[in-house]
Amino acid sequence: MFVRKIGIDLGTANILVFVPGKGVIINEPSVVAISLLENKVLAIGNEAREMLGRTPDTIVASRPMRDGVIADYRITEAMLKYFINKVSGRFRLVRPEVMVSIPAGVTSTERRAVIDATIRAGAKTAYVVKEPVLAAIGAGIPINNAAGNMIIDIGGGTCEVAVVSLGGIVSAYSARVGGNKIDQAIADYVKRKYGLSIGDRTAEEIKIKIGSALPQVKEDFIEVRGRDLTGGLPRTIRISSNEATEAIQDELREVINSIKKVLQDTPPELAADIMDKGMVLSGGGALLRNLDQLIAKTIGVPCYVADDALNCVIKGIGSALENLDLYKRTIMLSK
Repeated sequence: MFVRKIGIDLGTANILVFVPGKGVIINEPSVVAISLLENKVLAIGNEAREMLGRTPDTIVASRPMRDGVIADYRITEAMLKYFINKVSGRFRLVRPEVMVSIPAGVTSTERRAVIDATIRAGAKTAYVVKEPVLAAIGAGIPINNAAGNMIIDIGGGTCEVAVVSLGGIVSAYSARVGGNKIDQAIADYVKRKYGLSIGDRTAEEIKIKIGSALPQVKEDFIEVRGRDLTGGLPRTIRISSNEATEAIQDELREVINSIKKVLQDTPPELAADIMDKGMVLSGGGALLRNLDQLIAKTIGVPCYVADDALNCVIKGIGSALENLDLYKRTIMLSK
């Protein structure tokens, strides 16, 4: 395969890979399984996710990205190499140019770590672009206009809030709260209230099936299986959607506070634009039921969920890769 350019959405929960002309060709969990005995990578992506919470002592299945940044450099590099090789072949004539998304709040050291890992994994050049900008492009927001647009991108590890104008970020805040923290809050609530230990995947299932940002008059229910903390035996309980809402209040408050922080730092002219146009929600977290209503009600500004919210960042990477000249102000190039 002759691939010159690759776009990678390096998320805490999932990795998506875009190739111009072909679209998104890989969408796999950012999970790596490692054998401790041989100190080598056993599985990456879908195969490794199946091992989460089910491995013996000699195998560790973990997420090398934490809160949107590299937590384990060596494993992230192995993961990037795996995906670049999967797209462009192990034996290639040309090293591809790779564009990678990074959170808005990363430090220069964290940014450098992403660039180094990408180049060592086989890239000729690494472009790094901040996630809120990419999410805005993917949501169809004209970021190069002299008008303020607010994007709220809630991923697996971070909530990125930014006001974008003239191709750049005017004010931004990155909170380390996202889908994973929401899952953890649900698991902790079930443990506290029912004395039942449940895994991350069960907590995620509760969030997806009955989770809501606002209490509901007509409640939904789900049966949950887990391990009883007193007897140690398996047990089944029934949880309501309003209990799930109660469980995630702290995390939702953190998202609201992030939006308030950014609005307080926004110039008045741009704040007026946001009042007119409203705020745009993207990322997997945007799919939580009634989240747009909660934000609109609390902040007092209209809020909308972007079309195909889950894939806004990778769609933005695709647009930026295909129109590098148009978005050159927003792209940081590193050899």
